[in-house]
Amino acid sequence: MTDRRDFWSKATADEIARACDEHGLRRSDPEVKRTVKPVTDLFAQPGKARDRQMLRGQAFTVHALSEDGWAYGETAATRYSGWIAVEQLVGNPDMTPTHRIAAAQSYAKPTSGLKTSGPVTPLSMGSELVVLDENDGWSRIAWSAGLRSEELFVPSVHLRPIDHQDTDPVAVAERLIGSPYLWGGNSAFGIDCSGLVQIACHACGIPCPGDSDQQMAHLGKTCDPDTPPERGDLMFWKGHVGWVSDPHTLLHANAHAMAVTAEPLDEAIRRIKAQGDPVLRHARLRSQT
Repeated sequence: MTDRRDFWSKATADEIARACDEHGLRRSDPEVKRTVKPVTDLFAQPGKARDRQMLRGQAFTVHALSEDGWAYGETAATRYSGWIAVEQLVGNPDMTPTHRIAAAQSYAKPTSGLKTSGPVTPLSMGSELVVLDENDGWSRIAWSAGLRSEELFVPSVHLRPIDHQDTDPVAVAERLIGSPYLWGGNSAFGIDCSGLVQIACHACGIPCPGDSDQQMAHLGKTCDPDTPPERGDLMFWKGHVGWVSDPHTLLHANAHAMAVTAEPLDEAIRRIKAQGDPVLRHARLRSQT
């Protein structure tokens, strides 16, 4: 049976027909839409458990629709299948994103300038935006939400061109130290272990699946057991993953601290092993690049 996370990339015609019948779905031609909220949940089943999250402006390919307002499809970046409420998607605009948020957190507001007022919309690292122009340190962005379109302003220093690639994923992940832990989270407002790996990899142009078991299966080259850890390595446990930030430190989003933390590597290995989970894999990510 096809893994639900890979459904639209791997399901057979019979499996698709059964799913559509089970959920009362109407198949549609694949249509790319974009998320309109700062953070949008991607569900395993409509309104049930959250699998992952998408950020503002990220692309989602809709393959089928339900009568009660759910879109069943997959993320365009990683082909991770799931359900999103239709109201949280907008038709793919003529202008594709030009920039992304590179700071851990930023915001958009209706006026430029440090001291101007107006409602503030929070934005996480990884959010994708359409920049129209830039003036005096503020970038004017196109902002659509359903039928409503307007222009907002974001501090330019928080942005990078969409095709910019960082070179050190650990440095990207370190910007998120202190961010709260959230199961299935993918943003600076709440993130889990695999979300921290994915957001850092994507900032560096490294393809990366969404969940830790998928990452363990696909990322990097497995190191021999006696290989000294280096910055940029990944350590995998059952259901958990973390970055090696230096030979003695593990950087990871974890429920123990309910945050992204830098923890002594040996202590983390001992603590997690005491819970019944030894290290399953030590991977060197640089072998991919």
